[in-house]
Amino acid sequence: MSSNPAVSLSTPASTAQPAGLSPLLVWMLAAGAAFSVACLYYSQPMLGVLAQNLGASDQAVGWVPTLTQLGYAVGILLLAPLGDRHDRRNIIAIKAALLVVALVVATVSPSLVLLLPASLLIGLTATMAQDIVPSAAALAPEQQRGKVVGTVMTGLLTGILLSRVLSGLVAAQFGWRAVFGMAAVTIVLITLCIRRVLPPMAPVTQLPYLQLLASLKGLWNQHAALRRAAIGQGLLATGFSAFWSTLAVYLHGEPFGMGSAVAGSFGLAGAAGALAAPLAGHMADRRGPQVVTRLGAGLAVVAFAGMGLAAGWPVHSQLVVLAVGAVLFDLGVQATLISHQTLIYSIDPGARSRLNAVLFVGMFTGMSLGAALGSALLAHVGWGAVMGMAACTSLAAFGVVWFHRPIR
Repeated sequence: MSSNPAVSLSTPASTAQPAGLSPLLVWMLAAGAAFSVACLYYSQPMLGVLAQNLGASDQAVGWVPTLTQLGYAVGILLLAPLGDRHDRRNIIAIKAALLVVALVVATVSPSLVLLLPASLLIGLTATMAQDIVPSAAALAPEQQRGKVVGTVMTGLLTGILLSRVLSGLVAAQFGWRAVFGMAAVTIVLITLCIRRVLPPMAPVTQLPYLQLLASLKGLWNQHAALRRAAIGQGLLATGFSAFWSTLAVYLHGEPFGMGSAVAGSFGLAGAAGALAAPLAGHMADRRGPQVVTRLGAGLAVVAFAGMGLAAGWPVHSQLVVLAVGAVLFDLGVQATLISHQTLIYSIDPGARSRLNAVLFVGMFTGMSLGAALGSALLAHVGWGAVMGMAACTSLAAFGVVWFHRPIR
């Protein structure tokens, strides 16, 4: 075996094939992805309430989602590649235990001094979702991979969106601490279920950890399609995160004066887009992922531009535009993500965890950037500027997925 990670990217450790996928396992993986990734977003609808309760400024409390997204990006970079080196079932269990600890710390945090590092740890350990998705891809037959990944991603994306609804309602009735406590319980329960149905998964490489990380650069340099996917998805994620990280604060202020439950209810509008995830995977299998990525990025551009133009309209009109825009851009971002995953999982079956890591590092770097930029723009310029920035990054993503020239 070559010691050069750019050359030896996926040395098989075993030729044994996994046991395969049953419908129960597919839905368990979808649920696991949903509950784990939801932990990243529970804080967003209750930022206004959280800031008031802890006596923090809107901009200061904006660091809660920013650090959570940053932790997720770092966790994907440093931890997700381990799925190619070790049994993913064990990795999922270890991350779940640490995630429960982080959520309990967040529950009892008396101030941002403790809540901010807890948010970073939540992001790091919620990357168990990025061990669940490659597990589904590895177990699925090649001709059904897009559909299976789409089904599991439906769970993940629904978790992202409905987490805001649940969080807003629970925070309004029982307070923000109850949200983190509830999240800890769900992680314990779903991990026990997955542990019972997920078969052992043999490692696909014997590369030492540092070489495993170094191989990410080799994969990046080797595959132009991977670079396009990571950059394009990262640009779309910037606008996605800017919207969801600032919506609650925007609606909490004048002229809306709305609480966490209303802000969270917008997740229902966005969740409509999650229903298209299996359709996007099916279309990617039949028509090719490039068609779906172009349609998805185009939808995001139209949605963000429309919401930006509506800033300053009467309250009722703005709310209608926000609801429609949430459906459109969530549909676009999710369809593009499914197609990008279908594309990269076909590049190298022996490096799926690392390929997934590169894609999601790009995506959640964009998420973290979007949360930080969105909070700053809302505080100093206004909502129209947030949506303008989101429209520009989505337009840039459209350019990346439209042109097929290698990105260097």
